[in-house]
Amino acid sequence: MSDKIKEIAPEKFRFVQKDVKLHDTKFETRPIGYFKDAWYRFSRNKGSVVAAVIIVLLLLFAVLVPIFSRFNVRYSDTRYSYVLPKSQFLSQFGILDGHKKFTGLNQQSYDYYNSIPGAVVEVYNIYEVEDAGRTNTFYDIEMDTYAQVGFATMTLTQDEYNAVTKYEQETGRQVIYPVVNRNEIKFASYNTDVNVWYAHDARGRAQYNDDGSYQNIFQTATEENIADGNYMVVDGNGNLDENGEYVVRRYTNKNDGATYEVRALYGEWYRYQNGFEASFLFGVDSFGKDILVCLASGARLSFALSIGVSIINLAIGLIYGSIEGYYGGKVDLVMERIVEVLYDIPFIVMATLFQIYFARQVGTLGALLFAFVLTGWIGIAGRTRAQFYRYKGQEYVLAARTLGAKDRRIIFRHILPNALGTIVTSAVLLIPGVINSEAMLSFLGIVNLQTGNTTSVGTMLAGGQSALSTYPHVIFFPAVFLALLMICFNMFGNGLRDAFNPSLRGSEE
Repeated sequence: MSDKIKEIAPEKFRFVQKDVKLHDTKFETRPIGYFKDAWYRFSRNKGSVVAAVIIVLLLLFAVLVPIFSRFNVRYSDTRYSYVLPKSQFLSQFGILDGHKKFTGLNQQSYDYYNSIPGAVVEVYNIYEVEDAGRTNTFYDIEMDTYAQVGFATMTLTQDEYNAVTKYEQETGRQVIYPVVNRNEIKFASYNTDVNVWYAHDARGRAQYNDDGSYQNIFQTATEENIADGNYMVVDGNGNLDENGEYVVRRYTNKNDGATYEVRALYGEWYRYQNGFEASFLFGVDSFGKDILVCLASGARLSFALSIGVSIINLAIGLIYGSIEGYYGGKVDLVMERIVEVLYDIPFIVMATLFQIYFARQVGTLGALLFAFVLTGWIGIAGRTRAQFYRYKGQEYVLAARTLGAKDRRIIFRHILPNALGTIVTSAVLLIPGVINSEAMLSFLGIVNLQTGNTTSVGTMLAGGQSALSTYPHVIFFPAVFLALLMICFNMFGNGLRDAFNPSLRGSEE
């Protein structure tokens, strides 16, 4: 190859874009900001979106149910204790009908329940057992737990009695059932199938003789059976009603005013008093409280407590962790020793001491709030500190510092947004953590948030454990609510972590 460079004629050169201004190509789409990009990536995560929807539904449940429910937390009707879930609409299809199966009922128990209108829905098995030379009959039945409540003895004024009688005539629904003269027998129940009377105590439990027979069995007297002597006068005066039967609604005088002692079918009495039939979608607990409205009110309290605690802990943790991570050195060393001292305090011990001593001044809820805030911010502070150590040596931070940016601007505009994904996840997961901790403390009896106007999910779990084997619905619904909340918040938090992480931008494409 020759060392001499061959000359190229000038006419062989030509200018490119001689009269055209060069500039960057204009964006065809609008720029996407940080939060909009985070929302876009979060919406691509279907599991997190579903979890977020469920959380919103649970929140709406907590807010709306106490507003639109017929009942409130103060409502209590101990006669309906432990009745099963019932829906007026779904019960037509055999779903949530308030029925329960009972097995091994003896003859006396079966007769008692069979004497209550509508209590025995179905008898699906009858069998006999030989015992000591006697043959005992047992029944397996399906019972309506609402009708199982049976009868209630109450005293009415003359106006109240007349109002009930008018209601019976207008609606055709029988509320008041026969009673017997207490001079003859203290209490009685009425068997609608064979028209017999037998003794029972104030709670409606049948009374028996030593040989197992009913006490004081007799038939209601009518004009047809007076002649055979198989009757008893039950009104004390021998008066007959329009059907030819002796009058059995006893009239008495008390407190110098006319009163009536009546025996009412409680289901019909409840309908008469309230204007609707008793039905509770989630059933009733041992105190006769509606589980649905109690769970919603408890969830509202739990949400309010947990969100408030999370916001306070997030603010404290961000400030504390940012100072630690940004300045480092002796500042970090001293602040970390303080964190270690607080972190080693057992939470249960601290919460217990707060309830014993501090609750007297600020109340149970206030003491619980202080217990959560005292050490709850430590986790967020630790994660914030770690993220600041990770990002504060990056080139863009050095460039900002070189250009004269102040510490506050570097912390909140350059470092913190990059650490936001992990921190937001921690803050979101604080909410179910607080609810779970409150449930644990209530379940153990350390905290009691049950008052006339409030309750909590943990309190309901604690109250339902005694009936777990017999009436599992009392603890089932609070447990499902808590489980759904924990699972959905974990999925939601993971989705937020991925969405707020700038390094994942474009990874899902």
